[in-house]
Amino acid sequence: MMARLEEICAINMGQSPDSSTYNEDGNGLPFFQGNADFGEIYPAVRMWCSEPTKIAREKDILISVRAPIGALNIANCECCIGRGLAALTVNEDICAQEYLWHALSGKVDELNSKGTGSTFKAINKKTLSETEIPLPPIDEQRKIAAILDKVSDLIAKRQQQLDKLDEAVKARFVEIFGEPDENPKHWQEDELSHHLKVIGGYAFKSDGFTDEGIPVLRIGNINSGHFLPVNMVYWPDDLALARYKVFPGDLVMSLTGTVGKDDYGNVCILGADYDEYYLNQRNAKLSIEKSLNKCYFSELLKFPRIKKRLTGISRGIRQANISNKDILTLRVPMPPIELQEQFAAFVEQTEKTKIIISHSLEKLETLKKALMQEYFG
Repeated sequence: MMARLEEICAINMGQSPDSSTYNEDGNGLPFFQGNADFGEIYPAVRMWCSEPTKIAREKDILISVRAPIGALNIANCECCIGRGLAALTVNEDICAQEYLWHALSGKVDELNSKGTGSTFKAINKKTLSETEIPLPPIDEQRKIAAILDKVSDLIAKRQQQLDKLDEAVKARFVEIFGEPDENPKHWQEDELSHHLKVIGGYAFKSDGFTDEGIPVLRIGNINSGHFLPVNMVYWPDDLALARYKVFPGDLVMSLTGTVGKDDYGNVCILGADYDEYYLNQRNAKLSIEKSLNKCYFSELLKFPRIKKRLTGISRGIRQANISNKDILTLRVPMPPIELQEQFAAFVEQTEKTKIIISHSLEKLETLKKALMQEYFG
């Protein structure tokens, strides 16, 4: 049995109150404007509204209706909602709220495909109302939700383990070298031009991409700090493009992003997911000399104040770019190579643990996708 959303819950579309009623003093109700206020489960209060126009109840499901569409949170108090959100008050006689949460989490792509608007895509009440989900008997809904809750909890725990390992690497870095921006151990600072070369990518034409061949690394594949095999494209092996090949263990950096956002200047040490890769334009290979260890350097550039020395150089209104010169003239602490290699050995051991956890995480995510397909189609 399929049911429309309007049949199983009341839909309350948000509306932005007069800006003069916003405050940071706790006067009125917590005010959530959109998914920028969302946490993992519950939104974080940043603003209050003294004269709310649309009010969500405690325990309502909050769903983002403006780009990005479909993000979910639970209202943990009565609150005012802006036009970026809708509140869903579930009729729990016919639908378990935890079941609806999982059902809606599988509707993100569908809802985004129905979004309209030239600047920011959005969905209206009609689109939400007409969204359909399978509606088995409520006891079965609760069983399904319990299974998905358990898998989701395991996924969250694996991700927390990975996050803690990343924190351990950062803590070890600071223990050995000190906070790099402050350089409390007074390591000699030097320009990167003395320790690496920057090799740019090639402007591959999108109409030449194929379904097989050598994978082409685009910004989305390296921008998270590790290789992500998402939206992969390929190019036939071509001897004329040999200089643009990169290999497992190479250090690459994304050079282009959005002004004001932390979406570029990220480094990635390539893993052995593939034997070789092509490097697309607006990415660069950093060819490291023996005086610099790639594990030390890649971790160094994750410190916000060091990275800001690159990304803080703005050369556009919307698109931000890092030039070869920006990288080569960057001055960074240069501890003895022996200490850099000591840190690299710690990173290597940590990475082995991360690989084991990551494989477990991948299996759990695959299981969840299969269950979502089974339960919700």
